[in-house]
Amino acid sequence: MVSFSPRSICILRLSAIGDVCHAVAAVQAIQATYPDASITWVIGKVEAMLLADLPGVKFVVFDKKQGKAAYKTLKQAFRGQRFDVLLHMQVALRANLAARCIPAKVKIGFDKGRSKELHSLFVNRRIEPQSEPHVLEGFQNFARTIGVTCDKPTWNMPVTEQDRQQAHTLLGSLHERIFAISPAASKAERNWLPERYAALADHAAKQGFSVVITGGPTPLEETLAGDIIRHAQCEIKNLVGKTQLKTLLCVLERASLVLAPDTGPAHMAVTVGTPVIGLYAHSNPARTGPYLYQDYVVEVYHQNLLEQKGKTAQQLPWGVRVKGSDLMAQITTEQVIDMFNHVVEVEKL
Repeated sequence: MVSFSPRSICILRLSAIGDVCHAVAAVQAIQATYPDASITWVIGKVEAMLLADLPGVKFVVFDKKQGKAAYKTLKQAFRGQRFDVLLHMQVALRANLAARCIPAKVKIGFDKGRSKELHSLFVNRRIEPQSEPHVLEGFQNFARTIGVTCDKPTWNMPVTEQDRQQAHTLLGSLHERIFAISPAASKAERNWLPERYAALADHAAKQGFSVVITGGPTPLEETLAGDIIRHAQCEIKNLVGKTQLKTLLCVLERASLVLAPDTGPAHMAVTVGTPVIGLYAHSNPARTGPYLYQDYVVEVYHQNLLEQKGKTAQQLPWGVRVKGSDLMAQITTEQVIDMFNHVVEVEKL
């Protein structure tokens, strides 16, 4: 733990959407402890669109598409400045090179067990090691290192009434019980089958829910949404490609329940208090699942890990992924319907 109260703090976490959502909770815990400290966050271009206008935080956008020029831009942004502390929350080489461009007296990074891609060369302090932490809990340890008490995370996400009105307009006349399916992860192998998403849509509709599909304007997401709609018997409102990130956040806020694989919108939903059923096969949901709703995960990760590695998650380095293009097919429709019914009962939806 540092022996001083920092007055200027820089956060370095460039990506991804889910991870910056986790980081917001730690940043806002820091603000509660050090309300007079100035906070600057070096962040990715897309992620900045979601977090723009976060109260009390200045953003410096690192656009990876600029290549080497991005580092030069970063150096220029901080010319003449020197932070009391840098919280270096990302071990990827790109982020490590960015850390070199940020002037700070103390540079705090991950513990040795989580350091990779030369991370150790760019920090002079470390957070304490943790036993089997969720990604969010790792970020909380950065806050603890500068004297912040971190309990159950809370979020104050930066959305406006205009953002909420746009979501309201898109949702139109749908009634209050909304089941939102955000079906697409960044890699197709992490997506569930369209006919099974459709079966959940039909089940939800029979329980009196309006059904919405969300996603970005990519060919993969548009195709997947179209396939789900073709397989479904119920009416589904397709919002794929129709929302900016802040509007999407407000749609998820309006939803009663979200179904998603390992993807950013699952974590966005957590920040606005909407229950999430997470579908996991390749990564450990205890590390990357929807933080407040890990009891609602349907997963086949652990059985595949044991089959591929011959060991349990506790016997292997934390966060080991499993491989396979068809693992998500092992999650059955019946398992997810059972979880849907359980969540509806527990949450009184």
